[in-house]
Amino acid sequence: MKPKILIDSVSLLSQLTGIGRYTYEISKYLKENDELDINFFYGYRSRKLLEPYRLSNIKNIKSLVVKNQFVKKIARKILVQSSKILAPVYDIYWQPNFIPNENIKAKKTVTTVHDFSAVLYKEYHPKERIEYFEKFFFKNIYKSDLIITGSEFTKQEILQRLDFEEEQVKVIYHGIDHKLFKIYDDLTLSFNLPKQFIFSVGSIEPRKNLIGLLNAYNMLDDTYKEEYSLVLAGFKGWKNQEIMNLIEKNKDYIHYLGFISDEDLAKTYNLASLFVYPSFYEGFGLPPLEAMACGTPVITSDISSLPEVGGEAVVYCDPHDINDIKKKIEFVLSDKKLQKDMVGKGLQRAKMFTWEKSAQEHLKVFNEVLKN
Repeated sequence: MKPKILIDSVSLLSQLTGIGRYTYEISKYLKENDELDINFFYGYRSRKLLEPYRLSNIKNIKSLVVKNQFVKKIARKILVQSSKILAPVYDIYWQPNFIPNENIKAKKTVTTVHDFSAVLYKEYHPKERIEYFEKFFFKNIYKSDLIITGSEFTKQEILQRLDFEEEQVKVIYHGIDHKLFKIYDDLTLSFNLPKQFIFSVGSIEPRKNLIGLLNAYNMLDDTYKEEYSLVLAGFKGWKNQEIMNLIEKNKDYIHYLGFISDEDLAKTYNLASLFVYPSFYEGFGLPPLEAMACGTPVITSDISSLPEVGGEAVVYCDPHDINDIKKKIEFVLSDKKLQKDMVGKGLQRAKMFTWEKSAQEHLKVFNEVLKN
């Protein structure tokens, strides 16, 4: 009989961000691999892995929940309570999103901890999220027999902040979909883009340092701004009014696309002259890798996990220094030979990170936990 595993898949019930993408890609591989009896928890139990982009009705419900904090609290309570109903005992319960559900019954629990931004940078998150994290994370995390994380940087943070032994924390790098994020011949899109542009992607929220990027862009010499527009993509997150005001104030040069599909995102990477990701903090950071896989030169921050992911393929900036961000943008845009070199190194670097490799490492960890 195959070992039974329950995967918390609630993150698939909304527009896919990093955690949802991670959950989906690893789950898809595990289901296709067929070594484990895979079950999913969406607030109800199912053997079906839901396709995120086909959940239009659930997306609409989720977006309502996200905007209404009172409704969100009720929804979370319902999810927790529903886990008690007719709950079987699983061999493994995998929580890919920080906080194990204390009502799931399993012989072994594996939890993925992506970062500590909710602890270190409370100002970057909605109040409700901070309250939920503080109330349940430190209480429930010790239900875990093993923790998975996406970088050596975050592993060291876990060992410093949580009472786990080093062998209980496994680093497994994330991957990217190389069938999607690649160099395209057909770059047809359903929307228009400037002829040449600098691109950045991510939730419109403070942690992504879009204010720093916008201010650095505004400091560029006019010749650069006339030649290169700034294009932003990502769903509207939280605490974003200042960001949206800056975009509106500079709409002649700055274009906000909103949330776009993965296919459109990949083609937009292809069309961009430069990708800039000056995030203040990342536990891994998928967008720079996606851009590299699409043949785009990348500038990203020189802190947290980002140098671990980018290696020598990217140019680094100090995200706290607007002038440095500006200088690095001008440095790359002014040197075509450097851009070509960055593209080549980026394509090679991106090949090192695949979801298949990541999923194989997850399966290995689950089997080790079962043996122990």
